[in-house]
Amino acid sequence: MRHSIQTGVTLLVVGVALAAAPNAAAEPGELPPAPPGSETPAIDAAEPTMSAAEAACSQFAGSLDLAASSYSDFADVTSGNQWSYGDPVVASANVTSRTALREAAAAALAASATPGLQREIGGAMRRWSLQATKLILIIGVHGNDDMTNGAASELNDDAYKTQTACADAIALG
Repeated sequence: MRHSIQTGVTLLVVGVALAAAPNAAAEPGELPPAPPGSETPAIDAAEPTMSAAEAACSQFAGSLDLAASSYSDFADVTSGNQWSYGDPVVASANVTSRTALREAAAAALAASATPGLQREIGGAMRRWSLQATKLILIIGVHGNDDMTNGAASELNDDAYKTQTACADAIALG
């Protein structure tokens, strides 16, 4: 019993020391770096003069950028006939792509819930988020080229529809 208490105390001390290590390494008078913020942009952080459509569509555009940049890496390493999910490069791109797509889908879903957003835009954003989730699942279970290409094509179609709905709403003011 005493051994487990000593082990627990030792682990606690080591944990506290590790938690304080970044601060101890800072020069005197320097502040430690700020903790990272949320990966999903906050809806209420939008400009107060922006309409609901402008705020949500801006957030959605950020989601598209994140999804496109990460998925393109996966698409590049899986192009052609000679690739395998067992390849470390493909495996790494798979994880990175799924992680970014998950963040993008969550941000798009959050954008779709912007108060005052037109139903057409919110619905299109939710469909895109659902298609992104479908693509995440397909590449997560190591789907073949036809499955990933089909899901990516559907995702692109929904991105276009959402962008069109955004552009129409913003143009109408």
